[in-house]
Amino acid sequence: MAQGRRVERVAALIRRETSELLLHGIRDERVHQGMVSITEVEVSGDLQHCKIFVSIYGDDSERASVMAGLDAASGFFRGELGRRLKMRRAPEVRFVLDRGIGKGASVLSLLSQLEQKREGQAENSKDNDDATANNDQM
Repeated sequence: MAQGRRVERVAALIRRETSELLLHGIRDERVHQGMVSITEVEVSGDLQHCKIFVSIYGDDSERASVMAGLDAASGFFRGELGRRLKMRRAPEVRFVLDRGIGKGASVLSLLSQLEQKREGQAENSKDNDDATANNDQM
């Protein structure tokens, strides 16, 4: 059980340090094209491998460019994480594009459109009911 807590603690530290590096440490312009946020960090039980899930705001070409920049800088991230976390052996870093936030935003957009459509239909039926009531009174 203690091993699980250590892995979680290391994952949290990696997330914090990677966020700091994304803001201030990396100079690759490709990475700064889109808005990059870290959604999750998974570290293997032996602390040798690390998957960093990132969400990138922008179109597909920007996402591809940012991912290429992150992949190219993975060695830099590994070295910096090893130095900053004072680990004997820094984990191998791999960046993975997380499409969850984008999918969630599209679902919310669809729900909003559906709600607007329902409100429009409710107004139309109310207008029809009012017109029918006015015709009955005459």
